[in-house]
Amino acid sequence: KEVLRDLNLRVDPGEMVSIIGPSGAGKTTLLRCLAGLMRPTSGHAALGEAIITAPRPEIAVVFQDYSRSLLPWMRARENVAFPLQGRGVGRAARHAAADAALASVGLGDSGRRYPWQLSGGMQQRVAIARALALEPEILLMDEPFASVDAQTRFDLEDLVLDLRRRLGITVVVVTHDIDESVYLSDRVVV
Repeated sequence: KEVLRDLNLRVDPGEMVSIIGPSGAGKTTLLRCLAGLMRPTSGHAALGEAIITAPRPEIAVVFQDYSRSLLPWMRARENVAFPLQGRGVGRAARHAAADAALASVGLGDSGRRYPWQLSGGMQQRVAIARALALEPEILLMDEPFASVDAQTRFDLEDLVLDLRRRLGITVVVVTHDIDESVYLSDRVVV
């Protein structure tokens, strides 16, 4: 099935872009191509001049279903530090980065708690902290607030805006919510 055709999209450094559209339009497929998790059958995704063919250290992803992306047998701090282990970061440095990332999302005191001991909004903040611990230049978010209540959604939207401002990262958000896309973004792509 052809999902995307004739798509040409440029996201500038530091920009926040929302991608909106109906279910099945290819939003998540596009995000996976940008993340290097999927190769397009034609065309390409690039970071600067480099074609993206595999996951890149400059890009972090926050998946839609945070409850499945967190490892239930690991505490929050361990969940955040885990991807750094794959990069060969030493234990002390991993834990320091995880603690800093958890603090940046307002969970500095929750590192010893398991995912099942955290609310949905807190779990999503742990997932965001895990991405931030990687110190990415680009943060890709796939419907990151779809599974939380309205108040938590508003709080998480404000958190992402604050993190973008403080860290100067580029953010691409996939969403179904038009209001959310307008509130968060410099530009909305339909």
